[in-house]
Amino acid sequence: MTENAVDMANITKKFGETVANDSVNLGVKQGEIHCILGENGAGKTTLMNVLFGLYGHDQGSISIKGRKVDIGEPSEAIDLGIGMIHQNFMLVDRLTVTENIMAGAEPSKRGLLDEKKARKEVEEISARYGLHVDPGAKVESISVGDQQRVEILKALYREAEILILDEPTAVLTPQEVEELFEIMRELRDDGKTLVFITHKLKETMAISDRITILRDGKNVGTVSTEETSPEELAQMMVGRDVVLRVEKNEKETGNSVLEVEDMNLHNPENNLTLKDLSFEIEAGEILGVAGVEGNGQLELEEGIMGLRDLTGGTIRLNERDISNFSTRERRGAGIAHIPSDRLRRGLVTEFGLDWNMILGSEWSEKFSRKGFLKQGEINTYTRDVVEQFDIRGTKGEVTAGSLSGGNQQKLILGRELTRDPDLILAAQPTRGVDVGAIEYIHKKLLSMRDEGRAILLISAELEELKTLSDRMIVIYEGEIVARDKTGEFSEEELGLLMAGKRGDNEL
Repeated sequence: MTENAVDMANITKKFGETVANDSVNLGVKQGEIHCILGENGAGKTTLMNVLFGLYGHDQGSISIKGRKVDIGEPSEAIDLGIGMIHQNFMLVDRLTVTENIMAGAEPSKRGLLDEKKARKEVEEISARYGLHVDPGAKVESISVGDQQRVEILKALYREAEILILDEPTAVLTPQEVEELFEIMRELRDDGKTLVFITHKLKETMAISDRITILRDGKNVGTVSTEETSPEELAQMMVGRDVVLRVEKNEKETGNSVLEVEDMNLHNPENNLTLKDLSFEIEAGEILGVAGVEGNGQLELEEGIMGLRDLTGGTIRLNERDISNFSTRERRGAGIAHIPSDRLRRGLVTEFGLDWNMILGSEWSEKFSRKGFLKQGEINTYTRDVVEQFDIRGTKGEVTAGSLSGGNQQKLILGRELTRDPDLILAAQPTRGVDVGAIEYIHKKLLSMRDEGRAILLISAELEELKTLSDRMIVIYEGEIVARDKTGEFSEEELGLLMAGKRGDNEL
């Protein structure tokens, strides 16, 4: 019988009144890839932060290879052979790969830094596991995928036997994901133990040996990957049966709704520039925007909504130039906006549902008269939207901030889609919501398309883009590098294009 590398028994972790982990039991076998699966907020990262010593726990115990241990801080976890690769990389851009890897564990010779020895050790580990990266390159000059390899090398350099990877595929192209999975298999076959945190069912089935599912901070089961299915996992994650893929009907499109011509925009915060973006969307179609995050998607969203000024180009809505319209005027002209950051752009969390439901249209004739709000109309409208969009957790006097992420997103969806828009700008519409809410949101967007609305879908999820989009554009470093019907793109081509390599669909 294989010895467990990790045993976590009855782990409870609270943040004030919030119970993030509720008596969680977890057993990870030596030499396996064990997936911790669950929706955002299910307690996955919190549990692993407890294991790595970033958080203390309020109850329970931890054993490593059968020995009970107290882990009060990350240095103690590292001494026990545990390494953690975080979602946001802990690297210093201006230092080299080798300098980042050895930082805090520098080899010395006669009291002096022995960088030559460190570089040799990095090269040996790199070659052994296929983690190919230039040891002398500055971190700021290498790709996101290579930066992730540096993080893994950092852990291996410190002789980690147990590796925790927190949502490691979030910023990778499909090719980089597959390369990462190959590296993970190599590490497993060499006897390492890997814990993989994710909310993605496809990845879970592709890479794991066993899966532990968390829901609302509790362990709802551990299953063998060979003996389960995506449908069963989704049911365990949400607590009910879920349709994982929504069917899309072919349909004729109508007149051009949105025309973007030679759009230029500069974001001084990250020095990214949109360069001569041109595209159009017709009534009754969904145009998807694919790309690794940080390549101009946010700037495109802000430019279309008037949240950031253009430096050149034209935006037309139903043949009307709206390039110089304010955000309020653009909404009034017929644009609905599901923002990529719902808490920053979509909601006022301390306000009640009624006030959030009329944001952006509070002074319309429907909700106000002679400068006074019609509270009766607002209350009726709120009740109707809550019922129509199945927004839960709304009994009593509740604020938007008290709702779950999925219900916050449904609130925004309900507010925006009931305004009879011509164009829907849906930016990351399912980010941070559970599988059940994703199913609901996908159905709603497709029903709006079928009613003749034009939809610009910006998403970091390739499966979402492929499921919903009729056509796609691929954006890289602020430029459109390809455009075509969705079915014309293979996953391999999309990955290459997202990494800046031109293919058959290049312009």
